[in-house]
Amino acid sequence: MSTPLRLDAGELTAEEILDELSAGRRLVVSVELLGSPTEVTLRYDGETYYCDTPTQLHKHEAEAEMRTCIEEMGYADSDESA
Repeated sequence: MSTPLRLDAGELTAEEILDELSAGRRLVVSVELLGSPTEVTLRYDGETYYCDTPTQLHKHEAEAEMRTCIEEMGYADSDESA
């Protein structure tokens, strides 16, 4: 297994995150949650996308669902036109 890619929320676009996940890369995203820094692990096993937060494991069956999660949770750069 490859080393996880560590990044801060907003460093990559949703498309770039999905590309990394589709390539089999696990991503560890640093986010601020309730005023405290925390890490969220994003991964894809070829069938299901996972968002592993300190309090819950979210599962998404479709890429569109994962994209929505990434965007709504603020993991991606919100300006994808750049």
